[in-house]
Amino acid sequence: MQAPYDREDGRDPGDGDPQADPYPAGPYHHQQHPYQQPQYQQPYAPRDPQGWSGTPQQPQQDAFAHLFRDQQSPAGPGPAQGPGGGYPAQPAPGAGTLAPAPAAQQPPPPPPAPAAEPAPAPKRGGKAAGILRSSAIMAAGTLVSRLTGFVRQLVLVAALGAAVLGDTYTVAWALPSMIYILTIGGGLNSVFVPQLVRAMKNDDDGGDAYANRLLTLVMVVLGGLVIAAVLAAPLLVRMMSAKIADDPAANEVAVTFARYFLPTIFFMGVHVVMGQILNARGSFGPMMWTPVLNNIVVIFTFGMFLWVYGTQRSSELGVTTITPEGVRLLGIGTLLGLVVQALSMIPYLRAAGFRMRLRFDWRGHGMGKAAKLAKWTVLFVFANQAGLVVITQFATWAGDNAERAGFPGTGFIAYNSALLIWQMPQAIITVSVMAALLPRISRSAADGDTAAVRDDLSHGLRTSAVAIVPIGFAFVALGIPMCTLLFGSAGDEGARSFGYILMAFGLGLIPFSAQYVVLRAFYAYEDTRTPFYNTVIVSAAWIVLSAVSFVTLPDRWVVAGIAFSYGIAYGLGVSVAWRRLRARMGTDLDGARVVRTYIRLAGASIPAALLGGGAGYAITGALGHGTIGSLAALAGGGAVLLAVFYLTARRMRVEELTAMVGMVRSRLGR
Repeated sequence: MQAPYDREDGRDPGDGDPQADPYPAGPYHHQQHPYQQPQYQQPYAPRDPQGWSGTPQQPQQDAFAHLFRDQQSPAGPGPAQGPGGGYPAQPAPGAGTLAPAPAAQQPPPPPPAPAAEPAPAPKRGGKAAGILRSSAIMAAGTLVSRLTGFVRQLVLVAALGAAVLGDTYTVAWALPSMIYILTIGGGLNSVFVPQLVRAMKNDDDGGDAYANRLLTLVMVVLGGLVIAAVLAAPLLVRMMSAKIADDPAANEVAVTFARYFLPTIFFMGVHVVMGQILNARGSFGPMMWTPVLNNIVVIFTFGMFLWVYGTQRSSELGVTTITPEGVRLLGIGTLLGLVVQALSMIPYLRAAGFRMRLRFDWRGHGMGKAAKLAKWTVLFVFANQAGLVVITQFATWAGDNAERAGFPGTGFIAYNSALLIWQMPQAIITVSVMAALLPRISRSAADGDTAAVRDDLSHGLRTSAVAIVPIGFAFVALGIPMCTLLFGSAGDEGARSFGYILMAFGLGLIPFSAQYVVLRAFYAYEDTRTPFYNTVIVSAAWIVLSAVSFVTLPDRWVVAGIAFSYGIAYGLGVSVAWRRLRARMGTDLDGARVVRTYIRLAGASIPAALLGGGAGYAITGALGHGTIGSLAALAGGGAVLLAVFYLTARRMRVEELTAMVGMVRSRLGR
């Protein structure tokens, strides 16, 4: 998530927004473009957002001119903005004020456009269709990355199982991304990347010197961090899971995995910086698509492991029987995936005209000042990661106890697998919708146009909800056949346990997605402090509710309780964020219309989930929970759910659904 950054003159021009993701599930989530809106006469049209073409794309003389066409005025140029969407000038969050800028009271009317101004492209369709078209284009890279990441998780479960051995790999793999985000990742995306965008727009060399300084600094810092982390691997494993650390065999495997995986911290940082350099030059494809290469390498690695050792179900591999060669194969293959992902960016940098050179002249170029401004984002990330550490302890402890009692598939790898499925709709749909909206919201915030911010925020919530709400109910209705189909390699009992966890996550997708949308508005006002406090509330509630689950529920249901607590915590978080944003903007947030849309969508989803779930249950009752039965239940139940939802929502006149269907029909009709 992006945060403000400091100019040399003390003002904050703005920034953009990433993943995110959460690494490695994406993207990284997620760079932004504006969308078309009637009151703006010159919308931004992304140029080749996929970033792939037959010939290398040459940078424009001003690579950012397309971001400012709707900001021209005699008063001077608008605030600087990155390709991910900019956060226009507002007081820095550390200034302590949450009041709207004075400009919000009486924004000056824009003068007529000069005759020399290029005419905008003709608009096709309304505001909703424009956003949906942009979102569909931007979602492609994320979709492929998520799908290959999902296949990666499937082969992981098949190779290592759903018990302690799988947990050792999952815990070790969580360490690099957590350490990277805690130490440099949050500040890099929130502060240094916006500085990079500004330098590329304003510096005589197009920002090449600043980009090389940033890349060199990141490489030096992360290189030292990798050395320290590898040496501290046993302590890091214990921090994540005392249960694994107390088991000598499991601890040895987890520490060995960690020492192979921790060097990926270096390549994560290099990949992000290279990707943002390309994003700032208008080439968004490489950063979206190179994670696919990482996933392919790891999938191939696990394929080799399965070819040699077979599935965990057939080989009965465990922490005491896995060979050093097997651990080495998985460790090197996983590390190699990140190496390939990072190095594959180099040809695109060269095609964009950027030449990498080591630059150690860091002083006097605003990096120290920018680092100070990253504090709220770093604290935001820390609050998130603290919750993850606690939940990992609970999940590995309860999962190990449940496995000993004869209930596999209830540990941390089960939690992670269900979470991966559950987060996919938000990462593809909500992030893509907000990718199109955020820059426009940011410019409206800079202009003091609270009405435009409110309308766009409302539109983002309602548009994303058309898909998010029924999908949340679908997870509840069809979570078990979905997981028995996908994770059948974990055994019937283990796969059903995965399904119960996914069902528990289910409805939490709705507040989880809404929270993401609402927090974008705070970033548009360059307020990173409020999202931090909101995240503290969510993390604290999640930890408390998870602790209650850990203490009160049987071991086999603890992780399901943690998953359910996740949604409750985000429900609390979005309600708090909504009230704070309403006070921040000093106006109604179109709440009645938003709530009405969500109620109608839920009203259409409830009978759909009941009938779809009933159909799925009947099919598995007749055909069993094997591959054929699960596939038939998922297909049949899903078809019933979709048909009932669509017909009911049309009867309820959900206008956002009509817009989405119209966009899909227009695209298919071309």
